[in-house]
Amino acid sequence: MNIATKVTLPPFKPLKQKPPKITVDRRADGSITIASDYPLGEMKQSTVHLLEEKAALHPDRKFIGERGTDGNWQYVTYGEANEAANRIATAFLARGMGEQTPLMILSGNSIPHALMTLGAMKARVPVAPVSVPYSLMSTDFSKLKHVFELTRPRVIFAQQGVLYERALRALDLSSIDVIACDNLPEGVTATHYDALLATPVDKAAVKASMDKISHNTVAKYLFTSGSTGMPKGALQTHLMMMSLVAGQEALRTEENDPDEVPESLEWMPWNHISAGNIGFNNNLAAGGTVHLDAGKPVPGLFETTIRNLRDVSPRVFGSAPIAFAMLADAMERDESLRKSFFRKLEYMAYGGATLSSDLYDRMQALAIAETGTRIPFITMYGATETQGITVVHWLTERVGLIGLPLPGITLKLVPNGTKLEVRVKGPTVTPGYLNDPKKTKEVFDEEGFYSLGDAARFLDPDHPEEGIVFDGRVTEDFKLSSGTWVSTGTLRADVVAACSPLLQDAVIAGLDKPYIALLAWPNAAAAKAIAGLPDTASTEEAIRHPAVVALLKEKLAEHNKNGGGSSTRITRIHLMSEPPSIDGHEITDKGYVNQRATLDRRAGLVAALYCEPCPADVIEI
Repeated sequence: MNIATKVTLPPFKPLKQKPPKITVDRRADGSITIASDYPLGEMKQSTVHLLEEKAALHPDRKFIGERGTDGNWQYVTYGEANEAANRIATAFLARGMGEQTPLMILSGNSIPHALMTLGAMKARVPVAPVSVPYSLMSTDFSKLKHVFELTRPRVIFAQQGVLYERALRALDLSSIDVIACDNLPEGVTATHYDALLATPVDKAAVKASMDKISHNTVAKYLFTSGSTGMPKGALQTHLMMMSLVAGQEALRTEENDPDEVPESLEWMPWNHISAGNIGFNNNLAAGGTVHLDAGKPVPGLFETTIRNLRDVSPRVFGSAPIAFAMLADAMERDESLRKSFFRKLEYMAYGGATLSSDLYDRMQALAIAETGTRIPFITMYGATETQGITVVHWLTERVGLIGLPLPGITLKLVPNGTKLEVRVKGPTVTPGYLNDPKKTKEVFDEEGFYSLGDAARFLDPDHPEEGIVFDGRVTEDFKLSSGTWVSTGTLRADVVAACSPLLQDAVIAGLDKPYIALLAWPNAAAAKAIAGLPDTASTEEAIRHPAVVALLKEKLAEHNKNGGGSSTRITRIHLMSEPPSIDGHEITDKGYVNQRATLDRRAGLVAALYCEPCPADVIEI
C-alpha cells in the first residue's frame, strides 16, 4: 500500500508583523463589516513634516538615488532634499501659489520630480503627477488634455523639455509657467529648474505655510487609470497618506533599528498610489534609501532592473506578478543575481493582480536554494481613491488573498448578485473627485462607504481571521448562453498560471456564447525558446510554430481536465502579436489589462473565436 507523504518544507523567515485580530459583524441584510482590533499608530501631520523630521535626525543619509548619465548612482540626502524643497516652496509662495494653483508633473520618477513634489507640498500646492504614456505614447493626447483641463495647473514641470515638447504644444500654456531641467522646449517659454533651486529660502514664509497644513489639506491629485472612461482625479489628503503609514506601523511587532538604512528599488510610476504614496511615504517614514529603477518588466528593459538588483539588495521587494515572472526566469539562470536579491530580503509583496501558485512556488524554490528558508509573500489591496485598505500581515502559503483591513479601516461586503461587493470607510479614503461632485456622490453609499466595484469573499466563512480572497470585478463577470456564470478575474489568473510561461496575460470572452474563449498575449521570449527559434525571429512566427501550439493545447487541456465544468473550460484561444494599446484604454502604465476595453476594441478577433469552421489563426482545444 502506497502512502502519500507530504513534503516538509523549510520554515518561513520571520515576518515582524502582528497576527490577525478582527471584529466581524454579520448584519440582517446580508452585509458583513470587518475591522481590525489594533488601534491606529501615531499620526504625523503631513508628508513634508515627516521629511523635516528625518532631515533633522540624519541629514547626511541617502534619501533617493538614480543613475546619472555616466551610469553611476547619484544621491540626494535627506538634508539636501529638505533644503531644496524649502527653496522650491519659497519660489512657489513668491508666485502667489497655494491650494488653488496646482503643479502638474509630466515626468517619470526622478530626484527633481521628488523635490518638486515636496517643495509644492510645503507651499500647500496640490501636485498632479501625470502618467508618462499620456505624453509620450499617445497619438492624440486626449487623456493628457482631459487631465490638464481638470487640473487647471499654474505650473507644469517637464524635466526633459524637448522630450515633452509635442505634449506641451498640445496644451494651452497661456498664463502657465513651464519648468524644465534641461533641453528647454523650443518655442515654449520655460524657466530652468536650477533657477528654483537658486531661490534663497524665506524661512518665515515656508514655516507659515507649513503651519497651515492640516490633515485635510489636499497634497495631490492622483488620476485613475481611465479604464472605464477618462481618468478621474482622486483628491489625496495628508490624512489619507499619513493614516496609511500609521496603519502599517500599528501592525509592526518591533521598532525599526535606527542605525539600519533599509534599501529599496522602485520602477512603478509615482502617478499611482502604490509607488507614489505607499512606497514613497513608507520609505520616508523608515528613513530609508529608495533607488529609482529605469527598468520595466518588458523585454529589453528588464535587463536594467537586473543590473540594478546586482547593486541594491532590498529589504522589501514589491512589484506586479509579471515582474516576478521575469525575475524568476533571470534568477534561475544566474546564481549571483539570486544571491544579491535575497541577501537582505525580509519579504516580497505583489499587487495589481493575483500571483499564480506556479510563480509562488518558483520564487520560494529560489529563496530556499539561497537562504534555506521560505520568504513571506504579502499583498496590499486598495485603489487610487482609498490607498491600501487591506493587507496580508501574517505568514501564509496561500496566494490570491487580499488580507484583512488595516487598523483604522472598516470593510463592508454587500450582496450583489452572486457576489459580495467591497466597500470601505476610513481615514485613507478620498473625500472625493476633483471638480466632479456628481461622481463623488455616486461612489459613496448611504453610510459613507466608498464602493470599489470589486468582489471579495472569506477564504473560510467560519474562520474569517484566515483572510479575504479577491473575487473579481463585479461588472466583469458574465453568463454563458447556458446561464452559467463565469468569474472572469479568477479564471484569468488560473489560465495564465496553467499556461506558464507561454502567456503574459489574457482576456476572457463568452458573454451569451456557448463556450469560453480567450484572447491572449504570448510571452514572446518563451515562445521562441520552445520553438527553437533565435531571438531575432518574429513574434508572429514563434506563436504559430507547431511546438508552441501543441504545448499550449496540452496545458489548456490539463487546465480543462482539472477545472469545474463549463464555467472554467477553455474551448478556443487566439494569440495576439499586437501589444495592448494605451490610447485604446487596454492597459495602464503599470501593465494592468482592462478586460472590457480589450474585448470592445478587438471585437473582430472576438467574433472570429466563435466562427465556424474554426479560423486558421484560432487554436481549438
